[in-house]
Amino acid sequence: MKTITLEEHFFTESYLRAAKDDPSVQFGGLQPKLLDLGAGRIAAMDEAGIDLQVLSLGAFALEGLDAATGTALARDVNDELAAAVRANPTRLAGFATVALKDPGAAVVELERSILNLGFVGLMLNGTVEGRFMDDPAFLPVFEAAARLGVPVYLHPAPAPKVVKAAYFSGLPGELGNMLSIAGWGWHAETGLHTLRLIVSGLFDKVPGLQLVIGHMGEGLPYALARSSGILSGPARLRQTVAEYFKTNIHLTTSGYFTLSPLKCALEVLGIERLMYSVDYPFSPNTHGREFLEKAAGLLSAEDMEKLAGGNAEKVLKI
Repeated sequence: MKTITLEEHFFTESYLRAAKDDPSVQFGGLQPKLLDLGAGRIAAMDEAGIDLQVLSLGAFALEGLDAATGTALARDVNDELAAAVRANPTRLAGFATVALKDPGAAVVELERSILNLGFVGLMLNGTVEGRFMDDPAFLPVFEAAARLGVPVYLHPAPAPKVVKAAYFSGLPGELGNMLSIAGWGWHAETGLHTLRLIVSGLFDKVPGLQLVIGHMGEGLPYALARSSGILSGPARLRQTVAEYFKTNIHLTTSGYFTLSPLKCALEVLGIERLMYSVDYPFSPNTHGREFLEKAAGLLSAEDMEKLAGGNAEKVLKI
């Protein structure tokens, strides 16, 4: 059984230099693991039985850079990742990084990353200058991904300042910040973001586009029947909101290591839409391995192969 993980992150020294004043890159003890694109990362994969890891930049700080600086930095980061993949081609793969303040340049860099560097998809993070990805300015990026035959992974990012002040302030210590990220805010916003992409008609405009979201679906499987029932009529789409999760959207298990969310996702969406991921190094690979072992008691051998790596091979065309 081949094991592939899709939401696994890295930094480069060039990225840290450009973003040195941005709090989103301040991960203290995790920084050495984020910077390691070689032996240490491979050893951590071996410890947890991971055959292939798809790497993506923890790119939150790109939004704070001007368009020209961000575009140049994305190119440098992609080149560094490509070198790491060439050094371990059977163990590592890459998602492209693009700077979306200049969508035209982002399309050019995505094309280079897929056609020249051999990457297997694109990672996007949250909003850009407060705009969600359903903004028409970003449509060419999604069209390019579909044309190139690669998926887009939609990842959470820190909330805009106005949202953070309204929803996550007034709590003691670091609680507000933690609530705004992995404690709840990231998942709520990415779930909202996914629904916005659907009801905006993105998948009718670009029917071949494949979107991946992590964290067992960002709460959407639990709420999908209600959301679809409320939104599908006024959205006037070619199918219901829920049906796009069977044609255009895939989920990963990143950061979720209990069976109840998995059971919900399986019941609502089915095994064909689920892929294993860890969220390394923010979550240890060993936690992911323990989760897979628990899932083996729930799934057939055939479905375990699909979850662990088979579905990812199809989506990523590897």
